[in-house]
Amino acid sequence: MILDASGLVLGRLASVAATLLLKGEELNIVNVEKAVITGRRETVFREYNDIMQKGSREKGPHFPKRPDRIMKRTVRGMLPYKTKRGRDAMSRLRVYVGVPAEFSQESFEQPEGAKLREGNSSTYIELGELSKRLGSKF
Repeated sequence: MILDASGLVLGRLASVAATLLLKGEELNIVNVEKAVITGRRETVFREYNDIMQKGSREKGPHFPKRPDRIMKRTVRGMLPYKTKRGRDAMSRLRVYVGVPAEFSQESFEQPEGAKLREGNSSTYIELGELSKRLGSKF
């Protein structure tokens, strides 16, 4: 199954993806840089920056800067990734920035449960913009 993350809320998409992965689906997510995080821009930047500042370089926790890695980490947080079942589910997940050539002719799905609701349409930031602000060069 191929999901298009364009305009979908990051957390809701991760929740849908985790559910599908635990059911045994092979899942590819494309256009993750166009996924959105709801909330005021300043608040979102501050929260992610606080996460980045935790720990140390040597010991962690290590939080990714690239949009595809942020998405994968968000899905991982919704899985029992320390168990065999969770590790198997994570191995079935592929996340891409943009659309790879192998999927250019395929049709993509957008789950209804992950779409941006009407009330949140004015206060959000795209994952790609957040990633650039954190220092990624994707």
